[in-house]
Amino acid sequence: MNKEWAELNRTLQCQLKDVDTFADGVQTVLRLRQELFDVLCQLKVELTREEFNASPFMNTQGYHSKTIAYSIWHIFRIEDIVAHTLISHNEQIFVSGNFDCRINCPIITTGNELDNKQVVEFSQALDLDELYQYATAVKDSTNEILSNLTFADLKRKITNIEKEHLKQLNVVSADEKACWLIDYWCGKDVRGLIQMPLTRHWIMHVEASLRIKNKLLRKTEHI
Repeated sequence: MNKEWAELNRTLQCQLKDVDTFADGVQTVLRLRQELFDVLCQLKVELTREEFNASPFMNTQGYHSKTIAYSIWHIFRIEDIVAHTLISHNEQIFVSGNFDCRINCPIITTGNELDNKQVVEFSQALDLDELYQYATAVKDSTNEILSNLTFADLKRKITNIEKEHLKQLNVVSADEKACWLIDYWCGKDVRGLIQMPLTRHWIMHVEASLRIKNKLLRKTEHI
């Protein structure tokens, strides 16, 4: 893991545990998220549309076995679901912003259920500009949610009613590669959700995207 991001991640975890450092912890969360988002924005400058669809590690396991376009979708679709449905109990940006039509996305789920070949086909279908608009809108709305949390909010656990509501939205596939997410998220309190997926999940997929980018650019250099 990138040393600076790892240090920020460790710092925010400690800060969020104490009422006296909670406010600083939220600022650390926002700082880390912005640094990671800046990396994603830079990728849009550096790479071609085709490179966003590329999967140079398709036959391996891990986050880097996907595509960059998929990774962006996956980060922010999960965040939208968690931040709005589970933490703030309001409408997801995907719905309120009409992004289901704007992105030209064939699914409304997190994409966990897709195999590596399907990930490439999925990536090719996306409107990349609208995907970035979605990512920006989700990031900004989550930042507002985080900024309005109190220390007491962090200890709130997800109720069975909230869990059933999430299931009814059908935003998590029933496929065995995806359905575990509901139990995973709903087993956490709000502080746990801030740590995963609202910060650490970003790090994992941004680092995977950089690994994909570096592999693609090395190939280009040899042409």
